[in-house]
Amino acid sequence: MKFTPEKPALFGETLDSLTAHLRELGEPAFRAKQILDWVYKKRARTWDAMTNLPKPLRTKLEATFDLTPATLVLSKESNDVTDKLLLELRDGSLIESVIIRAPQDNVGEEHSRKTICISTQVGCAMGCVFCASGLAGLKRDMSAGEIVSQLLQVCYREDATTPRARPELASFDNIVVMGMGEPLANYDALIRALTILNAEWGLGFGARRITVSTSGLVPKILKLAEEPIGFRLAVSLHGSTNEVREKIMPVNKAYPLEKLIPAVREFSEKHGRMVTLEFILIEDVNDSVEQAGELRDIARDLHAHVNIIPYNTVEGLPWKRPSVHVQEGFADVLRAARVPVTLRREKGHDIAAACGQLRLKTEKDRELAQA
Repeated sequence: MKFTPEKPALFGETLDSLTAHLRELGEPAFRAKQILDWVYKKRARTWDAMTNLPKPLRTKLEATFDLTPATLVLSKESNDVTDKLLLELRDGSLIESVIIRAPQDNVGEEHSRKTICISTQVGCAMGCVFCASGLAGLKRDMSAGEIVSQLLQVCYREDATTPRARPELASFDNIVVMGMGEPLANYDALIRALTILNAEWGLGFGARRITVSTSGLVPKILKLAEEPIGFRLAVSLHGSTNEVREKIMPVNKAYPLEKLIPAVREFSEKHGRMVTLEFILIEDVNDSVEQAGELRDIARDLHAHVNIIPYNTVEGLPWKRPSVHVQEGFADVLRAARVPVTLRREKGHDIAAACGQLRLKTEKDRELAQA
């Protein structure tokens, strides 16, 4: 489940590691900052675009590093201004990134608040029964460079149409690590990638605007709590009792709620950040008033925000979303207790925006074409 590329991705290098590589190549240390400025601030997409670097150095860099570990295969735009990018990695693996726009009042669409959802694994091993990401299992972890490359692909696309206050700023507002895979199962690559995105010499993206999602890997949540950079945490709860959660999320057998909730509380207390509880609402599975009451109690205990997400239908899976009446009734239980809650409306259904859907469809189409 590991892919060893011919050349390491430049996007996976930190300032220190790139400086060390340059020393091995007989180059001065100051070149590392210049190179990183070119890729993150100026968005250089070729080595020859780095015009203040000597030609011999550019030749060395081209022979040493991969500047395009992920390439855009397909871009689909939804009627609700949600866009999905399908990217291909060097080994032919397909991954997904999603641009979710929230238009602001009295401004044009180009000024919409943009959240970028990125992936950390090719496929997923967690086995959540309602999710398209894990239908074909886990193929492999992504490298830090591949994770970062998703954000650069979004920058390339958005920079062409979105005015930025300063050219070096990212053309989006939030990053959520909620795409394909379990982020904390690829912990080291995740932390390295987020460090690069957050660093001044990298994308310079504030930690408060980066949210890491997990299905509930308790030891890794506790490890994340010890990290010096204070990223936000979202927990994919999807069931507010062990009985319900175990039916749809196998991870609950190893890390039931009595282990998960204290770990989430410890993270929240150490970083002083409100945690988000994600709750995909599935008809006749977890949409009862009783489940809402249990979720209310958990959220109040953790001082957490709750995102209620009506199920996004996945072809081949039997699950359905509840009616709007049931959705509102569920949310009202939390609202009555003054739990901060967001009831999200469907995004990107017409472009298969649920995690893993577009990838699976494209892989099937490729298989048919080769048959």
